Amino acid sequence: MKKFYSAVSVVGTDQGYEINLDDRPVKTPAKAAALLPTVALAEAVAEEWRGQGEQIRPLSMPLTQLANTALDRVPGRRTEIIDELAGYAETDLVCYRADGPANLKSQQDSHWQPLLDWAATDLDAPLVVTTSLMPVAQPEAALTAIRRTIETHDPFALAALHLATDVAGSVIIGLALTAGRLGAPQAFDAATVDERYQIEKWGEDDEATARLTRVRADLEAAAGFTAALAG
Repeated sequence: MKKFYSAVSVVGTDQGYEINLDDRPVKTPAKAAALLPTVALAEAVAEEWRGQGEQIRPLSMPLTQLANTALDRVPGRRTEIIDELAGYAETDLVCYRADGPANLKSQQDSHWQPLLDWAATDLDAPLVVTTSLMPVAQPEAALTAIRRTIETHDPFALAALHLATDVAGSVIIGLALTAGRLGAPQAFDAATVDERYQIEKWGEDDEATARLTRVRADLEAAAGFTAALAG
């Protein structure tokens, strides 16, 4: 789409903060009012609009995309999204360890065990670790506690959590990122232990590089969106 505006501004209203392109407020793809809950998030989204060249490139606007998801998709799918996120805890990435080689096992332990310790203490959700390829049953009380934590997220926070969890393959990593327990670089390291080990051992290929680039970008977007929500 060709750029059609020259000025971008943030305007406070009784319902939240809107972004104006010249004198026209931004709408979501579903034509809803794009009202954002904090001025920090509105300014961050506005900066994405300011950064567009002659053509508007939606893929270069991850915070705008997350805001649209929170406004258009999350409210009508809230229960479904919570079910999906809670389901990750049943077979979460950080619970499935290698029994070798020693270097891989060490990397998994160093990145994942602190997250499980955090989940046990801060979320009241101790999870079982296994080296088996078969799924291991997790304590119902822990799964309930994780679901209860997910349910505390409003639509904007839930959109960020969903993105982080989906790209990381772990609701524990997603929750740690959105809670501020991990920054985006640490979340990336935790989410990509296995891939980075394989690259170290066998070398990099285009597909692996593209995936790691996407994981890093999505985690940075989720972290930046969450930080702006708090601001």
